Amino acid sequence: MASPVDGGDRFLAADIGGTHARIALMERGSAGQPTTTVAYRVYRCADHPHLEDILRSFCLEFDAHPRALVLACAGYLHAGAVITKNLVWPVLLQRLKETLALEEVWFLNDLQALAYAVGHGATDGAAMLKPAMSNDAGAGPVVVIGPGTGLGAAVWLPGQPARVMATEAGHTQLSARIGIEQHVLARLAQPGNHVSHETVLSGPGLHRIYVALCAIHDRYPSLLEPSAITERALEGRDEMAREALSLFCGWLGSYAGDLAMLYGASGGVCLAGGFLFQMIDFMRDSTLVERFLDKGVMRPFLQKVPIRVIDHGAHGVVGAANWHVDMHTDIGVRSGGERHRCIDL
Repeated sequence: MASPVDGGDRFLAADIGGTHARIALMERGSAGQPTTTVAYRVYRCADHPHLEDILRSFCLEFDAHPRALVLACAGYLHAGAVITKNLVWPVLLQRLKETLALEEVWFLNDLQALAYAVGHGATDGAAMLKPAMSNDAGAGPVVVIGPGTGLGAAVWLPGQPARVMATEAGHTQLSARIGIEQHVLARLAQPGNHVSHETVLSGPGLHRIYVALCAIHDRYPSLLEPSAITERALEGRDEMAREALSLFCGWLGSYAGDLAMLYGASGGVCLAGGFLFQMIDFMRDSTLVERFLDKGVMRPFLQKVPIRVIDHGAHGVVGAANWHVDMHTDIGVRSGGERHRCIDL
């Protein structure tokens, strides 16, 4: 067992997605110094009966006794429960607090945490999918989009201090262009029912596109996992997989362009996710950028907006930890005021 890593300046940061739970033990830096990662692990959510089991396993491995947890999780908070359809178990903040003997638990959306990390330099070393066609790019809001088990989106807003706005833009209405997109949408939709962008712009969504295309072309859908579809498409070994990934990229470009216009994202669009980071060359060769730009009279504005791709990795837990420290540190250190009180959830 690892040596004890308890301490008053150490706390847990967790980034919980539909597939993976990323847990870190973080340590506050002294005045003016960054927060550092003491320990970090990634768990598969489906391998554990609840979130408490994951956090307890982490603490046992590192003999840690944290008093606080900052939780970044897909979904939104209502009456002490995280509302999401992408987790295999419920997340109840009070139960987390009692089961793990924590003094404080804070919550923020997982894409909100990722956007906070982007504002703290997570795009350093990011892959450039589309450069800015202007010298003044980078001064405005940044939209962060994360296709994974679900579809998350958040906006980083510059200022003193900078702010991050969580959104549920993944649940906005999906639109389809005349042609194959409409045929796919017809396979996914029930008459009169809402179909969200998340329905196609996610791992399960890519599989839905693939199954719909197989039905349209009278092919047997032999690939059962989104990862298999991506792998076969990138290798050029499956025509239906390649067409599915191409449609995914086109829809992602249109969606990113819509959000860039909606939030005036002159600072750029950041696409986040491990599986996106594996298909950068495919995205460059796809219609993604052209669909991003194809917004009529708004094309000149979007030409100035860069598109970057980052691997999700540990950025979520680091962003959550930095949010926690910035929001709940002693304001007296920063501005001579009283300590900022956070609602104890």
